[in-house]
Amino acid sequence: MKVRTRYAPSPTGRMHVGNLRTALYAYLIAKHEGGDFLLRIEDTDQERFVEGATEIIYHTLQETGLIHDEGPDKDKGCGPYVQSERHKAGLYLEYAKKLIEKGEAYYCFCTQERLESLKREVNGEMIMTYDKHCLHLTKEEIEANLAAGIPYVIRQNNPAEGKTTFHDEIYGDISVDNAELDDMVLIKSDGYPTYNFANVVDDHLMGITHVVRGNEYLSSSPKYNRLYEAFGWEVPIYVHCPLITNEEHQKLSKRSGHSSYEDLIAQGFLTEAVVNYVALLGWSPEGTQEIFSLEEMIQAFDFRRMSKSPAVFDMTKLKWMNGEYMKAMDEDKFYSMALPYMKEAIHKDLDFHKIAAMVKTRIEIFPDIAGQIDFFESLPEYDLEMYVHKKMKTTKETSLAVLKGTLPILEKQEDYSNDALYQALTGYISQEGVKTGYVMWPLRVAVSGKQMTPAGATEIMEVLGKEETLTRIRAGIEKLEKRSRNAV
Repeated sequence: MKVRTRYAPSPTGRMHVGNLRTALYAYLIAKHEGGDFLLRIEDTDQERFVEGATEIIYHTLQETGLIHDEGPDKDKGCGPYVQSERHKAGLYLEYAKKLIEKGEAYYCFCTQERLESLKREVNGEMIMTYDKHCLHLTKEEIEANLAAGIPYVIRQNNPAEGKTTFHDEIYGDISVDNAELDDMVLIKSDGYPTYNFANVVDDHLMGITHVVRGNEYLSSSPKYNRLYEAFGWEVPIYVHCPLITNEEHQKLSKRSGHSSYEDLIAQGFLTEAVVNYVALLGWSPEGTQEIFSLEEMIQAFDFRRMSKSPAVFDMTKLKWMNGEYMKAMDEDKFYSMALPYMKEAIHKDLDFHKIAAMVKTRIEIFPDIAGQIDFFESLPEYDLEMYVHKKMKTTKETSLAVLKGTLPILEKQEDYSNDALYQALTGYISQEGVKTGYVMWPLRVAVSGKQMTPAGATEIMEVLGKEETLTRIRAGIEKLEKRSRNAV
């Protein structure tokens, strides 16, 4: 049997992280077994439809590399792959009527007022359980109501006694009392199918072997099984994914900033890192490897190693992983992606290639760049305590001496390349008989105004150029001398 999975999103907005994981797992299950991955657009809920959301789905799948084998744009004989188009063809009504003929479904003409009267309070919530009133209508009564144009829905005829058991690959066997299974609506009064009914019909007709979805659908699965059995169809393999929570173990929300794929990309994360991290939200590969290319994931993925427990979306872990991807990134690609962020922080004509090389291994997300390099734009106000470094054995007094001692050397220096500057300062270091850090620390503070920089003093000087470097060192000397005079 060829494995066939599907991703069946509703076009209701951005792609939630949970939806991305569902698509990824469905893709990996299919590709691991050499099977097919289908895309189906479930747009029958017209009230929730968002303009442009379908394009977001296509764009996200393309960008993440989850390329579908079949879909609205790749009809391989199971189309249409858009539910509204399948509805217009009368497909769902046709199959609902087949269930009516088998006694597994029935017309319901009850008014909204009658349905409201059936509601009862359960655990503080008003619940409506249908009482099968219309199941007992005669054939003549049904035909008369249809002829009169009385609005109706078509309901599933579920048994009131016994149990329904279904098997999930992650959660095992789950049994539900049939008394808890309401006679759910299959075809709504507007003629559109409900999500549950269209889902089952489409999965069967498209030959889906493995259904991957979030565990919030576990409670609906008995109803799905009853439909498969009513039709006499083979039940697919169910793979329900665990819940994803934030660091506080709450459901991901838009306010958290990591609820959607688009949110994460906008925050400066790399697509490859996001996909890699999302794969680990509920799946534990063998061994200790954590960094996976998509191809490596395909080879390693075994859905039986998925967890039942909620997966915590750890933003710190994602940032670490993103940083690892940045370190491994091609230099030219990193430069092109980092350039807009560098130009937001620096408006001077500097060597951005050199600056990009400085920050590449020191950031986790692109917005980190600004805080690393903003000193190139202008020297910030800084505390003179920065010149004190116990390990380097520097004080404000020794730092002043170093700046005054190296200034003439740097004024005479014409070649401001990193190597040439380092060589010139090495002579001073040898002459004074001190360690390298003793000299480089105060110079780095003077030219950057920071304790932490993405590069050493001479690398910074190379980018700043001679004139700006000397201006900043003179400003450092002036600050230290002023402090010295005030201390007397």
